Amino acid sequence: MKRVSTYICVLAMAVLPALAQKHDGSADRRNALDPGSTGQDRIAREVRHELIMLPYYGVFDDLAYTVNGGTVTLYGRVTRPTLKSDAGNVVKQIEGVTKVDNQIEVLPLSGMDDRIRMAEYRAIFGEPALSRYALQAVPPIHIIVDNGNVTLVGVVANESDKNLAGIRANGVSGVFGVTNDLRVEK
Repeated sequence: MKRVSTYICVLAMAVLPALAQKHDGSADRRNALDPGSTGQDRIAREVRHELIMLPYYGVFDDLAYTVNGGTVTLYGRVTRPTLKSDAGNVVKQIEGVTKVDNQIEVLPLSGMDDRIRMAEYRAIFGEPALSRYALQAVPPIHIIVDNGNVTLVGVVANESDKNLAGIRANGVSGVFGVTNDLRVEK
């Protein structure tokens, strides 16, 4: 009972100041109309949000983007053609986006690649030291398999996690090569 009341107090202390602030929306209008970096920052945040909220975006897909004024360029590799079109469609709906250059590559269909994807997932996230990365809706480690070649992309907490993921990925049979493009969080 004491833990519940403590939790409620902490939650109230965190939420009440945010609710008490006066918000007239002028900052939002200024950001939406400003062609400078502030507007670009807002667009970039919204693009990121929209992409990670896509329902079929997962651990076997990699999406990236750049924002240049009102133009958004989408990059990456996905397993489903519908994910490519969905990404382009949601980004077009963002206020301030005037053009979307969708350069996302759709990976070829392959039963062998599907088998490798599952084996890589089990090898990497089955490792106790790396299992914490699998607990998020979109894990920070993405496994891209293209014709038997594996690329690891994303962000990990430290260099040892990066190296361990690469070692585990190299241990899967049927893989031609592994490229470890994981970045270490700063």
